[in-house]
Amino acid sequence: MSAGNGVEDPRLQQLVDGIVRLASGALGSRMTPSPRGDDIDAVITGVNLLAEELEYIYSDLEQRVADRTFMLQRAQAELEEMAKTDALTGLANRILLNERIQEAILASADSGTITAVLVLDLDSFKGINDSLGHGAGDIVLVEVARRLRSSVRATDTVARLGGDEFAVVITGSSTDEILLIAHRISEQLQDSVRVGPETVWAMASIGVCIGSSGYPPEALMRDADIAMYQAKAQGRNNVQLFHPDMLAAVRERLRITAELHSAVANGELALCYQPVVELASGKAIGLEALLRWHHPVRGLIMPDSFIRIAEETGLIVELGQWVLHEGVAQLGRWNETAPDLTGFRLHLNLSAAELLRRDLLEDVRDTLARNDVAPGRLVLEITETVLMSRGTAEEQILTGLRDLGVGMQIDDFGTGYSSISYLRTLPADTVKVDHTLIDDLVSDPQQQKFVAAILQLISAAGLKAIVEGIETAEQAAQLEAMGCLYGQGFYYSYPLPPEEVLDQLRSLSERL
Repeated sequence: MSAGNGVEDPRLQQLVDGIVRLASGALGSRMTPSPRGDDIDAVITGVNLLAEELEYIYSDLEQRVADRTFMLQRAQAELEEMAKTDALTGLANRILLNERIQEAILASADSGTITAVLVLDLDSFKGINDSLGHGAGDIVLVEVARRLRSSVRATDTVARLGGDEFAVVITGSSTDEILLIAHRISEQLQDSVRVGPETVWAMASIGVCIGSSGYPPEALMRDADIAMYQAKAQGRNNVQLFHPDMLAAVRERLRITAELHSAVANGELALCYQPVVELASGKAIGLEALLRWHHPVRGLIMPDSFIRIAEETGLIVELGQWVLHEGVAQLGRWNETAPDLTGFRLHLNLSAAELLRRDLLEDVRDTLARNDVAPGRLVLEITETVLMSRGTAEEQILTGLRDLGVGMQIDDFGTGYSSISYLRTLPADTVKVDHTLIDDLVSDPQQQKFVAAILQLISAAGLKAIVEGIETAEQAAQLEAMGCLYGQGFYYSYPLPPEEVLDQLRSLSERL
């Protein structure tokens, strides 16, 4: 367009420049129409209106994007918080706990302060869940979380690791202050918890690990956990501070567990046998099979060093099965080589874990039959604690064994419940009185009366007593005078390898 006189209208360049600015994103730019009000001005006005519309749309779009971005960021933050928070208690979870430990360790490296981790495990929580249900258990966990928060400072981190296990990270405190917090937590958990009409307790075993600069974060958790298990072993409901000896014990336990796995396959296990005698005659009426481990490097290892580990790791089932098979097989071999000396019963220890073996009854029956041993020749020794806490499954196994004709003996009587009122109801025919009850038998008149009363009550319950740990002729005579029928101990014989047993039985017979 021109101005009508052949000269180019400057508004055209203005219009082009304005459109270029709009296209480049300068939506706030505007062109001023001339007073002419002609077609060019109309186009300028239209472009200005379009710029205003575009500016509004873009501004609205920017606001929407900003709003959506904020919402996404908030949602992401909430998801991250949920990912690091325990849904039930609102405490930090294991992920956030590990982050806080890492942060605390780094901070302690700069400041020279110490960082501590407490690991807590509730001592009787399973019983709450089993008796009152998981809903009641959740109420208890929430209350425990509340008490933990109230026992620590705002700068400390309380976390739920899962189940009934919790942890606390403490920073910027002295060793005394850290232990004070741990004991304060323990005290807070002594009070009962109301769950509807029921009253329960949620006390805890607490392990404490204090780490200075350079202490690996993962080691803090590991060592606090080790200390917690030490608290469990010390009777529960107490606080234990980690010591390096605890880690050494754990490593030794792991080494024994690994080596015990292969001990059966490598032929490192053996049985020795200690006679059970009739006190009046000295004649052997039984043999107790005792397990020994002949380690290729460390030599002879006694059961006290590995049986508890076997029980805790489940290896006791494999060991018990081996003892059953080997012991009954040896009895069968004695039957063949010296039938005149085999009028005795074989005593084998049976653990709580073995009572839960579904195939135990069948295994006992088949093992006896395979070795041509009558069921009445076998006696299974079971601790009174196991017998009194037996459930339906264990009761069925015990009933099956008794119906088969296998004898049952209460082992270690005097170290567990020792409640005489239960004696008549326990599925047993003999009772082995623990050796600790006769240590002072000869020299202490009061102990004599006590042991005599126990023997009389065992007899009144229709059971026969076997006293273990007899080491002197005086002890044997005293027990016989009290009416005890049977005993065993070093006075009669040390535990013997199978090849020496028959000679010892002959020796005992010659005392008659």
